[in-house]
Amino acid sequence: MKKFFTALLSLLVVFLFTACSDAASNSTQKNSSATSESSKVDSPKDTLIVYFSRTGDNYEVGNITKGNTHIAADIIAENVDADMFEIKPVEPYPANYHECTEVAKSEQDANARPAYVGKVENFAQYDTIYLGYPIWWSDLPMIVYTFLETNDFNGKTIIPFCTSASEVFIGKEDIENYAKGSKVLDGLGIRGKDCQDAEDKVRKTITTWLKKVNA
Repeated sequence: MKKFFTALLSLLVVFLFTACSDAASNSTQKNSSATSESSKVDSPKDTLIVYFSRTGDNYEVGNITKGNTHIAADIIAENVDADMFEIKPVEPYPANYHECTEVAKSEQDANARPAYVGKVENFAQYDTIYLGYPIWWSDLPMIVYTFLETNDFNGKTIIPFCTSASEVFIGKEDIENYAKGSKVLDGLGIRGKDCQDAEDKVRKTITTWLKKVNA
């Protein structure tokens, strides 16, 4: 009888030890999982895509609900890990194409600096800026100069892209003059009409260009 109770006591000790070990193991796994989940925090990005784009009546393509430069910016975002910021005017430009060109010309003649909505938070964290804009009267829209003058580009790399009636790039020298202390890479000119009517072609052009500028 004594041997029976001794054996029973031994089995009870083994059971209790095993249960405690399993509990400790489960606790460790839960803590490990919690640590893993808490570490899944997106690190700050060092690249920013900034663009100004216009909707409404547009040259050659009629009324559009998504601007040409906006489309190009989105294609870049498909290929580059970056934050995005749209330059939105406080006073919207006319939807009518000819009225918009008149406003754009008067702003250019006055060397105006139209205000835009909001600002880029933590602008200092970005090392590389993709800058997109349409070409108005053979120049950057004046609101893009507002953005260049109200942010500190010292030490940053700017990669410009533009949309226009042709595929000619315009603006590198102008950006260098206003984004003081920056390095401006060769830009890409995209035919605005193609952004609406031949997006696959534009996507191929942009992805090929991105490989060159990021080589």
